[in-house]
Amino acid sequence: MSTTKPKAIAPDWLSKTLAGMLLGFTLAIGCAGLFSWLASDMALSIRGQLAMWMTAPIWMGILSGVYFFRSGMRAWAWLAGANLLVFGLPAASRLI
Repeated sequence: MSTTKPKAIAPDWLSKTLAGMLLGFTLAIGCAGLFSWLASDMALSIRGQLAMWMTAPIWMGILSGVYFFRSGMRAWAWLAGANLLVFGLPAASRLI
């Protein structure tokens, strides 16, 4: 039997939670907007409902997955990069 104690909760759980709540929300909104932009041939009533209702599951998936990062700074960095990518794709396509 092992005599080592299990690790305590990581001290950066607050920064991971805040990253998931703030940047995860903006990422979920960006993913819904990207879906709406890419599915422009779909009827607006259906596309709008799908984009609206996909936001919460994406956000909750990001919020629950943020604890797999090694540190809070990594969570902030990766989610910020994902936000830049999601919001930058439509902006970059308009410049071309």
